[in-house]
Amino acid sequence: MTLLARLSQMSILRFAVIGALGMPVDWAALHLFLHLGTGPYFGRVLAWLVAATFTWAGNRYFTFADQRSHSFTGTMAEWGRFLAANAVGGLVNVGLYSVMLRFAPPPFNDINLAFISGVLLGLAFNFVLSKKMVFRPDPVAESFKGPI
Repeated sequence: MTLLARLSQMSILRFAVIGALGMPVDWAALHLFLHLGTGPYFGRVLAWLVAATFTWAGNRYFTFADQRSHSFTGTMAEWGRFLAANAVGGLVNVGLYSVMLRFAPPPFNDINLAFISGVLLGLAFNFVLSKKMVFRPDPVAESFKGPI
């Protein structure tokens, strides 16, 4: 097995890839909300919600595809668990961003540096909580498995 094939089997790397794809979504949403006049703090919270929904969809089909829910209610519950679990990482993310904007001296109070720093710190929290709390076998779907 090649190194690339072995690496692709590591869920933390797949999670990081989805997170990396979510960063431009998050950044674009933040700047869209800033352009719409939300301000840097409320705009950051809204952008996090957009990015969290994007990364939930990516993780359910790429990182944890074999563990995702297959029913509508299970999928909605999974999305809610993802947002709840990632709210911890989101608080870390938005918290560091806010602290850097408000209290860090230049150049560390730059909006883009604060954004990247918050996203990276929140990633570690999000992976662990998503793996443990969100993407787990759907009990309804599991009850229908068996010889057909």
